[in-house]
Amino acid sequence: MSRVSFDQLLEAGVHFGHLKSKWNPAMAPFIFMERNGIHIIDLNKTVVKIDEAAEALKNLVRVGRRILFVATKKQAKQIVADAATSVGMPYVIERWPGGMLTNFPTIRKAVKKMSTIDKMANDGTFDNLSKREKLQITRQRAKLEKNLGSIADLNRLPGALFVVDVMKENIAVREANRLGIPVFGLVDTNSDPSNVDFVIPANDDATKSVELILSTLCTAIHEAILESKSERIKEEGDMEAQLSRRDRKSRARKTETAVSGVKDDFDDIEEEEIDND
Repeated sequence: MSRVSFDQLLEAGVHFGHLKSKWNPAMAPFIFMERNGIHIIDLNKTVVKIDEAAEALKNLVRVGRRILFVATKKQAKQIVADAATSVGMPYVIERWPGGMLTNFPTIRKAVKKMSTIDKMANDGTFDNLSKREKLQITRQRAKLEKNLGSIADLNRLPGALFVVDVMKENIAVREANRLGIPVFGLVDTNSDPSNVDFVIPANDDATKSVELILSTLCTAIHEAILESKSERIKEEGDMEAQLSRRDRKSRARKTETAVSGVKDDFDDIEEEEIDND
């Protein structure tokens, strides 16, 4: 059974594409028809693509990989931030920092700088600075927090990128392509799907459209997280059971050895008594 229905997508306006004059011919396979000069997306294909993307994301999350969500367009920012936060994933909703993926070590240094500033505030170092220096550092910290705060716990390159508007976030897509990082994306009729590994043909401007698709995919991610935890608990239980069995066997061997020793001593005593007789 599909994770989302045709009717749900229809109600959210996922089928509305851009004007025919703005279309990208590469999106032709996903276009159902033209109505009043606007391309209509084939929602049957969208349903299939959402299911494919959901399963692929689940497989990545199961093995411990993280998904970086990207959306800097105004109407999608908060939706993406809320969705990513709900499943504990990093996200970028402000300007994409150039080289964020291709120059990841430098980005990590900037993130660590935030931690250094926080440490200065806690250990009393700030008290020895002038008002001007404090103001400069505070402003620098606020800027770093705004641009990189949401990826503070991203210690290595993400397992995949999820992009709301692949045309607007073309720099992020190119960086991911260069590093071989899979790209999942909402692709509207005016965009090029050739650089996207998991294309989800959909209206990437309407908030209801973005919210429905993100909610569906994040549900799949949440399932993967729960399954992964369940597997870990089971493995730990199996390991404890195995250790317990080993411990019981070890105790049994020790008991057998002790009993055997007592029996040998008893036999020796019996032999001595017989000899004395």
